[in-house]
Amino acid sequence: MTRSEEYVLLAVWRLQGNAYTLSILSQVSEVTGYDWQLGAIYVPLERLVRKRYLRRSKSGPTGERGGRSKFLYELTPLGHKALREIRAVHDTAWAGLPKIPLKSEDGA
Repeated sequence: MTRSEEYVLLAVWRLQGNAYTLSILSQVSEVTGYDWQLGAIYVPLERLVRKRYLRRSKSGPTGERGGRSKFLYELTPLGHKALREIRAVHDTAWAGLPKIPLKSEDGA
C-alpha cells in the first residue's frame, strides 16, 4: 500500500460518514501539512475501491452542489483490517527506538 493510500484510508476513517472527495482532500492536506491537488486524491481512491478497502456510494442530491449527488466513501471490513495491519507495522518499526529530539544538532 502506498503512503497516499494510507492517508486516504485514514481520512475516510476519521471523517466517519462524511467522506467525499473534497472532505478527504481537505483532511489529507490538513494532516500532512501539504496542499494536495484533487487529482492526487482520485488515484488512491480508485485503487482502494478496486482493492475493496473502500465502498463508494452516491448521496442524494445536495443543495450546495446545485442538486447534484456526490460520492461518499466508507471503509469496508477489508479496509479496517488494512488499517490495523498498517498500525501494527508502524508500531513494530518504531518500537524500542529512542525519541527523536525536537531539534537536531544541525538546527533542522
